[in-house]
Amino acid sequence: MTELAIKTKGMTKRFGGMTAVDSLDLEIPRGTIYGFLGPNGCGKSTSIRMLTGLLSPTEGEVSVLGLSVPGDAEKLRLRIGYMTQKFSLYDNLTVRENLEFVRQIYGLGKTGKQRVEELLSLYGLSDRQKQMAGSMSGGQKQRLALAAATIHQPELLFLDEPTSAVDPENRRDFWERLFDLCNDGTTILVSTHYMDEAERCHQLAILEQGQKRRWDARDADGRNGGKCYRD
Repeated sequence: MTELAIKTKGMTKRFGGMTAVDSLDLEIPRGTIYGFLGPNGCGKSTSIRMLTGLLSPTEGEVSVLGLSVPGDAEKLRLRIGYMTQKFSLYDNLTVRENLEFVRQIYGLGKTGKQRVEELLSLYGLSDRQKQMAGSMSGGQKQRLALAAATIHQPELLFLDEPTSAVDPENRRDFWERLFDLCNDGTTILVSTHYMDEAERCHQLAILEQGQKRRWDARDADGRNGGKCYRD
């Protein structure tokens, strides 16, 4: 039986009278890239925030890496990585200073210092390690953010529309790095509104108005693709 990294049943989030996520059921196997596809406002970010323990669901059950969320969110923190849509590192720190800061947050000692050197090389940032993060391009900031999110080698990585502010070439390079992480055993949940990125995922949930839709390729007409249904 395939071991699951994420399992939810009826995961729901309401803000007042507005339902942002409506009874979302997920079963995400370990070692895969799972995608959330949908337009802005469809519930992608809210779902990710519940799965990381940043938001409490209004209803439903959530299990991440075998831990109940949000109850065990603190235990989960050291086992997951999270890259937000908006660049969330410090513009007034250098590339190296940002990575060193994150290393200390995770309590990484001597091995953490070695990890910083590895990431600077792996993500092509060695020659920019003294550059202020705020002066970097969108693609460079993206690489730095991914390095920071994976500095502690998490089992599960959450990426919230990580390529929304970069050009197509950097998007392709970014996805090659995701494949490398997945091949090394990291489970990845990534949200996107790009169809070409969705096609790269091993499994996919199409979200619309907070609900998961089922994709049926049999209804494709050759022009508009298949149709979606309530799952």
